Amino acid sequence: MAKESFDKEIQFLRMLVLTSGAFSRQQFAERLGISVHTFDKTIRRLKEVVNSVHQNLSQEQSKEFSESLRFSYYDSTDPLLLFLFRAKSVKESESQRISLLLAAMNEQALTAMELLDMCCSGLPSDLPLPDEKTIRSDLKYLEEVGVIKREPGPRPFRYCIQDDLVRSLSDEELLDLYDFVDVMANTQVPSVQGYLLRDGLKKHLLRNQARQYAVEPFLYKYHYYSRILDEAHLFTLLHAIRHRRKVRFLYFSPKSEKSYASKNTNPLFERDSEGKAEKTLPLKIVYDHQYGRWYLLSHGREGIRKYRMEGITQIEEDESVDEVWYEEKKSELTEKIRYSWLIDTGRPVTVRARFYNPEGSEPNFVKERVMLQGQWGQIVFEDEHSFIYEITVNGITEIKPWLRSFGSSCEVLEPAQLRREMIAEWKEIQSYYESV
Repeated sequence: MAKESFDKEIQFLRMLVLTSGAFSRQQFAERLGISVHTFDKTIRRLKEVVNSVHQNLSQEQSKEFSESLRFSYYDSTDPLLLFLFRAKSVKESESQRISLLLAAMNEQALTAMELLDMCCSGLPSDLPLPDEKTIRSDLKYLEEVGVIKREPGPRPFRYCIQDDLVRSLSDEELLDLYDFVDVMANTQVPSVQGYLLRDGLKKHLLRNQARQYAVEPFLYKYHYYSRILDEAHLFTLLHAIRHRRKVRFLYFSPKSEKSYASKNTNPLFERDSEGKAEKTLPLKIVYDHQYGRWYLLSHGREGIRKYRMEGITQIEEDESVDEVWYEEKKSELTEKIRYSWLIDTGRPVTVRARFYNPEGSEPNFVKERVMLQGQWGQIVFEDEHSFIYEITVNGITEIKPWLRSFGSSCEVLEPAQLRREMIAEWKEIQSYYESV
């Protein structure tokens, strides 16, 4: 993975998934807030990555870029998720240089100067030659992300590939590890690091002539592409939270007509973006499993703020704050979301709902689901036909989709406002199915 941001590619892929490629080039460019020329360059870049990921596809299977999202419904990680992280705006010179460095260190431990000599002799003539500072910067980055390690000993330090894990395990143990990482990456959050580890293990197994069918033991459904794309910002924000640092970013709300704006590098061609520049102190990250959304809860000039992570672009860390003050704001947030179903900080209200047991069904899957997903709510009454569930939550907006998902198995009793809203929604749904 390269060091640069790739906000533009993330927003592009999110739109492509949501629209299934239905937008024209002009519509895509307008929505992204970029020129058609920049849009075309982005397409060419992503197509190159798709082709490199799926080199073995037949001619018929590699028709359109948008079809790479649909070429295998179940393989929802490789086409869309992994290739984007590989494509993280890597410059051609950086890509080739890092590849040469890794190939050399895979064979033996080398010093920075030996790697510099190797790079200067191995890079194509049309690419600029690196200097010692560039090589040391590359080594520092690769060591930070755990790809290489520095061997113990006197100066000059020698560096080699960090592959102790795969070298110390047998093929059978590696297959067991791959199965475990595969399940965890596909069912837990955050996922990106798991996908990258899974991808590395998969390549190692295939290089060792492991049987193909043994590498793909499970199939997964119901992936939210956006929640994995949004993890591009997750670790930056977690780092800021750990070190009590503020962050700056350009934010596009879900209601905005645009979802991205290019950085203005030439003052002669500056133009207004519809994003809003924000500076805030991250306090907590929340994941909504029902809709596959990440939220940032933070403290700004106006108090507690909430941001959808899909709208965050051009994120950068800023200054740190006092530890005592930070803990005070964190405690304030904890108290505000004490009764939040998700992140609502509104007035607490008691919700009562009757759930009807399924007829002739054992086990009682309705009750099991309520007990599993009902958070701190309690069953306050129960008979052979139904039970009453009660919970105090901040507002009714966030709990409503969960109650609605039970269909006719759930009847809202209180509060009266929520009951009226549910009745109105079901009447609207009923009208869709009336005879014309």
